Amino acid sequence: MRKIKATFTFLLICHYFLAYSQTKALVGGTLIDGFGGKPIHNSVIIIEGDRIVKVGHQGNTAIPGEAEVISTDGMSVLPGLWDMHVHLMITGHSDYAHWDTAYIDQFADIIMPASALQLLKAGITSARDLGAPLDASIEIRDRINNGEIPGPTMYMSGPFIQHAPYPGTEAFRWGVTGKEDARRKVKSLAEAGVDCIKLIDQDQMTMAEVKAVVDEAHQHNLTVVAHSHRPEEIRRGLLAGVDCFEHTGLSSAPEYPADVMEMIKERTAQMNIGPLYWTPTVEGLYNYEYVRDNPEKLDNDCWHDGLPQKIINDIEASIQYPGRLPYFQLTPSRRPTLERKVKQLIEAGVVLLIGTDSGIPMKFHCQSTWNELDVWVNEFGIDPMYAIKAATYWPSKAMGVDADYGTISEGKYADIIAVKGDVLRWISLLQDVDMVIKHGKRIK
Repeated sequence: MRKIKATFTFLLICHYFLAYSQTKALVGGTLIDGFGGKPIHNSVIIIEGDRIVKVGHQGNTAIPGEAEVISTDGMSVLPGLWDMHVHLMITGHSDYAHWDTAYIDQFADIIMPASALQLLKAGITSARDLGAPLDASIEIRDRINNGEIPGPTMYMSGPFIQHAPYPGTEAFRWGVTGKEDARRKVKSLAEAGVDCIKLIDQDQMTMAEVKAVVDEAHQHNLTVVAHSHRPEEIRRGLLAGVDCFEHTGLSSAPEYPADVMEMIKERTAQMNIGPLYWTPTVEGLYNYEYVRDNPEKLDNDCWHDGLPQKIINDIEASIQYPGRLPYFQLTPSRRPTLERKVKQLIEAGVVLLIGTDSGIPMKFHCQSTWNELDVWVNEFGIDPMYAIKAATYWPSKAMGVDADYGTISEGKYADIIAVKGDVLRWISLLQDVDMVIKHGKRIK
């Protein structure tokens, strides 16, 4: 028995060494390193274990003799993508009330691992989850970090902080009553180990409560992410000092009010406290009408990964009639405002981040992120290098982990993806990522 155990241990060590410690050389691709500069043609990236040790091109970078050489000829090579607004606990079902009742006990064991797997296979190697039960959030993040299940490196907010939870959502929405209660709730999340605080409906809270949430979070070195659906949410968030806003608003108003824009500009001028970040999450709204009228993409079975057939059937039944979903009935009046609002934010000096609200009705984790990039570039005319930087470099800065993530450069974790073709010319190539490496291990 001892010999069997010793042999098994030896095989495990060998597997670990081959998977994580082998030197790899990615050779020949066009490197978009995440910093936003000119791409490097005929690039060479040397990986040792889980880190990048050398970046150059074939004319100046020697390839170690022991390295596994992986050809990236004809490919665009770029940092693993970030999605800064995902919901692992939901996955495209149209009826939240039903979903939360039927599957809340399966979030940690089935739903969230499946969502994480789908994100990773789509080239998202880091993601920020904004709203889920606390224990499940911490468990999933830690299981991924410990190598127990596949997924992006996750940054979790745990439950929403708001004035009062919506009926039936108390497991993942925490209400506050007074500034001392606000501080207690944030402290509780901080001590549990969350990575950021998610604040919503702050226009329904007292200003003292909003300020208490932000101040307590900052005392624990946690960033605060706040909704921006309504102008007063933005005003209060800016006054309290939130770090990042989410979404582009629920209204069909053609642009942000003048006073809100002045407040935003005043905040972005204060570079001594860092950028003001914003995750517009436009894809789900912008593409709804197209999906409604051309629902074939819903048949893509990439979103089935990790889910039992019973849950797949339930999701499919809930989106059988895309045009009837209450969630999107106001979208046709909101959609025309999205581009103008995004442009207002760019003009005001806000740093935009790629995020999708992935998991909302008909929006699946294997499709949302590339669709967001596609809308930015092909519909809004945003420079593709800006969009890629918003999905790589800037998210790592916003989360304070840029020493390890966000770019392909020496010393960083080897989180790298590659696609066949020129992604700066055809951003939609990201819908089919050919290679995914996370922490030096090739996933795809």
